[in-house]
Amino acid sequence: MRSKESMLRLHRFKVEDKRRQVSEIKYMISDMEAKVTDFSLQIEMEEKRNGVTDINHFNYSMTAKSIRVRADNIEQSVADLVNQLNVAKDGLQEEEAELRKIELLMQKSGTQIKSAPEPNPVIPGIGIRI
Repeated sequence: MRSKESMLRLHRFKVEDKRRQVSEIKYMISDMEAKVTDFSLQIEMEEKRNGVTDINHFNYSMTAKSIRVRADNIEQSVADLVNQLNVAKDGLQEEEAELRKIELLMQKSGTQIKSAPEPNPVIPGIGIRI
């Protein structure tokens, strides 16, 4: 009896942990995409200021080049995070399925299932529960 409740709590914890991971990765992706947009605007302004838009031109702005490199690096990081997000979502689905199995087993055995407490919302980016 006690071990079933412990197992249920463990799986609920794992599900909440996976949800937190998915949420944090989504937040990082949106934050990085906003930075890329900001960098694109900075590049455009720098190209207008300098009057040269061809990156291969000898007089192309070094500032625009460096911003472009930073934006490209962030875009690569976003692609990596999207892969991590897919893996985290798959892990969440697996944990949720496992939790459902345990809850069904407990219901079949006649064990009273205590409802899971509502998860505390997490402030994205800093991980503080409120």
